[in-house]
Amino acid sequence: MDNLGSMSAFVEAAEARSFTAAGRQLGVSASAIGKAIARLEERVGVRLFHRSTRTITLTPEGALFLERCRRILGELEAAEMELAQIREAPRGRLRVSLPLVGVVMMPAVCAFMRAYPEVQLDLDFSDRLVDVIGEGFDAVVRAGEVADSRLMSRVLGEFHLMLVAAPAYLARRGVPKTPKELSAHACLHHRYATSGKFEPWPLRGGQGGTLPTAAIANTIEPLIHMAEQGLGIACLPDSAIRRQLADGTLRSVLDDHVRHAGLLRLLWPSSRHPSPKVRAFVDFMAENLFPPVAARRRRG
Repeated sequence: MDNLGSMSAFVEAAEARSFTAAGRQLGVSASAIGKAIARLEERVGVRLFHRSTRTITLTPEGALFLERCRRILGELEAAEMELAQIREAPRGRLRVSLPLVGVVMMPAVCAFMRAYPEVQLDLDFSDRLVDVIGEGFDAVVRAGEVADSRLMSRVLGEFHLMLVAAPAYLARRGVPKTPKELSAHACLHHRYATSGKFEPWPLRGGQGGTLPTAAIANTIEPLIHMAEQGLGIACLPDSAIRRQLADGTLRSVLDDHVRHAGLLRLLWPSSRHPSPKVRAFVDFMAENLFPPVAARRRRG
C-alpha cells in the first residue's frame, strides 16, 4: 500500500508540477510529498524529477514511469468502481429492443421483471437494424453475427428453423416425403419486415424450388396460428413453437431435408463497467431464455 501511496503522490506532483499543489490535493504537506517521491526514486533506482527552487519537471524516465503509474491507478479505480456497482441493486429504466418474434421471449422477460422489480422495462419490438448507441438502447436482442465494434455481445442460445404443420392438415393433405412434394401443399411464408423479401426455407441444396404461397405474414405469430388451424405448412424457429411441438398441435416434416442453425445474441454498448441493470438483464436472459431441455438438445 505504501507503493500505491507513493505512486499517487508522484502522479499528482507530475500533473501539478508542484509538491505543494500535490500535497493540497492529497491532504498532506509538501514535505510529505517530497519524502514519498524520494522513497519511490530510491526503490526504482532512477531520478523521476528535475528539481529547482521554484519548479519540478519530469525526467525522461519519469515521463515513462508516469504513464505506467496512471494505468495502474486507473485499474485500481476501475476495480473499486466495479465492486461498488456489484453492491448497488439493479434499478431504473432499461430500454430493450427485441425482434418481432420477441413475444416468445416474454416468459423469460416476465421472470426478469419479477426478479428485479426496481427495473422498469421499456420494450421496443422491431426487426429493423437499430442503432443501439444512437437511439439510446441499453440492450438489443438479435439473431446473426455482430459487426459493430462499439458493442459487446453474449450468445443467448441456438435456434433451428423447422417445417411444421398440424396433424389434421397432414391427415387431409398427406405428409410430404421429399421437398419436391411441397409444390402440392399450402405453404405459409414469413416476409422480412425490413426488406420485404421472403425468408427462404432452409432445404438442403435448395431442393424445394419455387414454393407455392397460401399466406404471407411479416411476423411469425400469425403463421403459428394458421399452422395450428390446419391451413398449411410453415417454416418456424423451434424456440417459438416449443409448446406446440410438446403437446402435438404441430408436427415437424422433412426433418432429414432441413438444415439450419442460428444464434440469438444480446448486444449492449461496450463499457468496462456496464450498469447493474444491464449486467443483471444480460446474465438473467442468458441463464433463463432457453430451458434446460432445449439446452440439452443443442449440446446433443
